Amino acid sequence: MAEGFVRHKQPWTTDEVQKLHRLAAKGMALKAIGKALTRSEESVQARARQDGLKIAKLR
Repeated sequence: MAEGFVRHKQPWTTDEVQKLHRLAAKGMALKAIGKALTRSEESVQARARQDGLKIAKLR
């Protein structure tokens, strides 16, 4: 069985949201932001959409 994210469905902290905004502003890719925040790409993308952020689509 594949190892899932330990943080599954955990609420975002204000520190995480601030870091997401900073990393998105720097133009970091979705995958890199997810790794930096220990969140799935889907989770990061959903939160960015909720906050109206644009995430670079670099892979």
